[in-house]
Amino acid sequence: MLLTRITGPRDLDRLSPEQLDQLAAEIRSFLVEAVSKTGGHLGPNLGVVELTIALHRVFESPKDKVLWDTGHQSYVHKLLTGRQDFSKLKMKGGLSGYPSQAESEHDVIENSHASTVLGWADGLAKANEVLGREDHVVAVIGDGALTGGMAWEALNNIADAKDRPLVIVVNDNERSYAPTIGGLANHLATLRTTDGYERFLARGKDLLERTPVVGKPLYETLHGAKKGLKDFIAPQGMFEDLGLKYVGPIDGHDIEALESALTKAKRFGGPVIVHCLTEKGRGYQPALQDEADRFHAVGKIHPDTGLPIASSGADWTSVFGEEMVALGQEREDIVAITAAMLQPVGLDKFAKAFPKRVYDVGIAEQHGAVSAAGLATGGLHPVFAVYATFLNRAFDQVLMDVALHKCGVTFVLDRAGVTGTDGASHNGMWDMSILQVVPGLRLAAPRDADQVRAQLREAVEVTDAPTVVRFSKGAVGPAVPAVGRVGGMDLLRTPAPEVTRPDVLIVSVGALAPMCLEIADLLDAQGISATVVDPRWVKPVDEAMAPLAERHRVVVTVEDNSRVGGVGSAVAQALRDAGVDIPLRDFGIPPRFLDHASRPEILAEIGLTAPDIARQVTGLVAKLDSRFDSASVEAAAD
Repeated sequence: MLLTRITGPRDLDRLSPEQLDQLAAEIRSFLVEAVSKTGGHLGPNLGVVELTIALHRVFESPKDKVLWDTGHQSYVHKLLTGRQDFSKLKMKGGLSGYPSQAESEHDVIENSHASTVLGWADGLAKANEVLGREDHVVAVIGDGALTGGMAWEALNNIADAKDRPLVIVVNDNERSYAPTIGGLANHLATLRTTDGYERFLARGKDLLERTPVVGKPLYETLHGAKKGLKDFIAPQGMFEDLGLKYVGPIDGHDIEALESALTKAKRFGGPVIVHCLTEKGRGYQPALQDEADRFHAVGKIHPDTGLPIASSGADWTSVFGEEMVALGQEREDIVAITAAMLQPVGLDKFAKAFPKRVYDVGIAEQHGAVSAAGLATGGLHPVFAVYATFLNRAFDQVLMDVALHKCGVTFVLDRAGVTGTDGASHNGMWDMSILQVVPGLRLAAPRDADQVRAQLREAVEVTDAPTVVRFSKGAVGPAVPAVGRVGGMDLLRTPAPEVTRPDVLIVSVGALAPMCLEIADLLDAQGISATVVDPRWVKPVDEAMAPLAERHRVVVTVEDNSRVGGVGSAVAQALRDAGVDIPLRDFGIPPRFLDHASRPEILAEIGLTAPDIARQVTGLVAKLDSRFDSASVEAAAD
């Protein structure tokens, strides 16, 4: 096999055109076989095989910086830079699903949030200019990522320097997760289906230069008017109007054509866009037949059929999606918003039922949030479903557009808390911290499927403030019934009736309810009594929390969110404000980026497990008992 002989990019230099085609076929076979065993981003990588080979033949990584947006399409890059052990892809101790500086000097940025690569490229190109380096910067960005506003902010700055080398490769497969939407997508579609004006001019030049007397002046006039002709024949003028040289469209699966175009761009000496047409899922029939997202991301599948090996049952996302359809049937004012992730966030069924009431804004979370404010002001109730980690990007809009204007917008945060295998950037561990500072915002953390349905319904009833419903990734467990109610909070466990003052109040947040009940069982085995309460709405802190806490000796909060500024901090502040002075311990995610691993492995690593927490709480209660005993002895002595 050729692939096993590739240990670095320069090994590609000695391969013939025929061998390069063979290598491309081997890479596709490898990806299908390897990713089917582990899960991962299959479709995007099948689409960039030839493009990645050409990039590494034309440019000299790591001297030249090759940057990937969003980074999930970097598997082929990993293979060509000496990383061919995919046996533990996205698992603890294995390869990351994105570029990783810890893995290779060829990985410059650990980019897994879309539309940022052009900003990075602009900065690196400026650094080369200031330091007098002749290195090249190459940014590979998908057509979907170009729907993000940050990409265009960067293009505006890149185009400002006509002689600063920077190559932008647009990987145009007409898709991000699903088919790319919007005006830019329509523009690129026009470029894909129109012959280039350069070939038109070339044919015209040959004809006119053979025409006596008037031929050459006519050609010069024609060439001088090429801007108008260009817009008429192939409207790539949008890019060139910005001052960016445009090359393409190029067949993204023709290595020779790709190398020719990239070499020209490399020599140009200024910013160049190379527009490459690729096919997501290329070479793998099950992916090509998947119209939803071309196997954008898959779990473990059978490599021959593409069918999942095992079903994990109902998940949080599907529960939300089904309830959205029910709400849509009941209320005509309910509309849905997604940021290029209709199916991943569970809105595909709503879109099928109510196609005129769903808006895909592209990879533009900021715009989505402001548009939601406008929808609410216009008399509708928008539900904006987005991964928890991506809401970070729209914080200013949530604060200054939605909350300030008291707009009734519901944000549904999927993949909240520790998600694990996609690594540091995809853990939804900051939402309950950053949203604590938003005045008027109400935040729900459902513990099970029943509560997802109930709290989503409660959220869309709010018309004068933003509401947030956040839930975990993966399978949803069995229902956790309440045994009582205090204020708006559910009691999940209470001590025996004879216990007049229980030892511990455990404040359980969201999906960690089963763990908190397990903690209570472990404490009970040590003779420590505990109450478990689910606040349901963690912001604002329920007024009944302080009186309930005062009836206990210790308060413990357990949340799948950063400990810094999270629910624990909010509860502590509420107790202080109410004059309740009792010990409080907050358990959550430490303020650091978490390496990729499974969710259970990460929770164990950070000590967010029932045995770990029960052990620490037992120690805390023992200290209180020791202090009480010492105080009793001193009082008796007096």
